[in-house]
Amino acid sequence: MLITLITIQSILILISLLPFIQNQHWIFRVAEFMKLQILPLQVIIVIISFFYLHEYSQLWYFQIGQLLLIGYHIYILMRYTKFWKTPIKRQSKNSSEQVKIISCNIYQYNNEYQRFVNLIEQEKPDIFLTMESNNDWEQAMRVLEPEYPFFEKVTLENTYGMHFYTKLKVIRKQTHFFVADDLPSIEVELETKDGQRFIFFAAHPPPPSPTEERNSKERDGDLLSIAKKVRDYKLPVLVTGDFNNVAWAKSSILFKKTSRLIDARIGRGILSTFHTKYWFFRVPLDLLFHSADIFIDKLFIYPSVGSDHFPIGCECHIDRQSDKQEELVKNLEGGEMEEVNELIEEGKKEESDNR
Repeated sequence: MLITLITIQSILILISLLPFIQNQHWIFRVAEFMKLQILPLQVIIVIISFFYLHEYSQLWYFQIGQLLLIGYHIYILMRYTKFWKTPIKRQSKNSSEQVKIISCNIYQYNNEYQRFVNLIEQEKPDIFLTMESNNDWEQAMRVLEPEYPFFEKVTLENTYGMHFYTKLKVIRKQTHFFVADDLPSIEVELETKDGQRFIFFAAHPPPPSPTEERNSKERDGDLLSIAKKVRDYKLPVLVTGDFNNVAWAKSSILFKKTSRLIDARIGRGILSTFHTKYWFFRVPLDLLFHSADIFIDKLFIYPSVGSDHFPIGCECHIDRQSDKQEELVKNLEGGEMEEVNELIEEGKKEESDNR
């Protein structure tokens, strides 16, 4: 029994410590995703081990280490629950009309097109974004174009296609390829019906994993390129998409500090979006960040549309007269901009073996 307990304790401690090693190989970066799974397992093994402490005194060392890591994980995850207070501001006379957004990685090989079309027809968002959308998906979504006459389409067959549709007035639009010519990001300047302009940015970098990219260089470079680009924008900014990252990862925190944007999940819930079929392994990969003059009224996930990701929904409004969220904006510290620039250059130099 002692060997079994020590083995389990050691594995959980190792996985918990791997993210502290700043290596971009997938082994270290995927471990960042696993806090939601590791924490309950840690609690269970600590409780079980407690009953064997009188028999195996060696377990005390593992118990102390495990309890410290449990405290650390709770500290990190607590801010992504509703127990964590975040400024909430009701719409005022200075606010824009509410903007509703749906973002979904629809999974390129998902052929249940009508389920997603039905969701859009039922929810009637002002903006919707699809990722992994190829030519088949583009054809399936054409029925929505009469209602969504403004769009930007990047039709690819490499699981990185991206389609943007909106009812709002489009001032300008552009597709960026920051780190590779087959990894698009869409930028659109929009205007609400009451004249408020804002920037919408869509992101979908590749994940570090044993079946896709061997490291996180392209992902980190792509996301930080977006962060650096929007950093000095004067207009309100909202960035969303499948980040293939979790909000508490170091690279996500660096993204937040570089862009000077706010993580919409703070105080609203973890809202795991992947994987739809395996509840215990779900993690929040579809993220949303916004500037201090955009206020989130609701952030939620929709039921499955046949993809491996749940669609994520957001209702927000713009109020450029308020500064009540400035306290949530974090800035880069000494030396971090150099780190950002290095990560961007590494992402551009990286060559994928899977696309």
